[in-house]
Amino acid sequence: MKGYLVRPARAEDVEAIVAYEIEIAVVSFGDEAVTDPALHRRRVTGALGKPGEIMLVAAADTRPDTPVGWAWVSARTNSLTGDRYGNFRSLAASDGPDRGQVGEVLMAAVLAAAEAAGLMQLTGKVHARNLGMRTLYRKFGFTAAHLTMERKVAGTGGHADG
Repeated sequence: MKGYLVRPARAEDVEAIVAYEIEIAVVSFGDEAVTDPALHRRRVTGALGKPGEIMLVAAADTRPDTPVGWAWVSARTNSLTGDRYGNFRSLAASDGPDRGQVGEVLMAAVLAAAEAAGLMQLTGKVHARNLGMRTLYRKFGFTAAHLTMERKVAGTGGHADG
């Protein structure tokens, strides 16, 4: 089994991260995905190193400068309780035989970083068809708390039969 390490994301990782963000967008939104690399580059670059952002990459221990996975959690504060929590923004691993292992290594590192940051819980959305991420969430003890229901409305360019 190949070994992986997880480290904080760095400026030189941005192009690899942008590719993961585009992949996540396509998995999550299909034909409606925002795939403009410049937009994703601005978002990631703007958050990199910012307090409250947990931004990690996984790399093979033999190639620590080449990301094979990416995770991003933003710290938030519940306006009613004052509790700090993490909003899962991204988690992706390169396609290949070790994809599941990379995802698990990243998730374990995210949980450790969230605990070290004093976050009380993590929340995240996942597309209903994204079985890989849903499985990873369940494996690490996440449970479904809310469902987001959608329907196209006539007059918005969509079909009303959603």
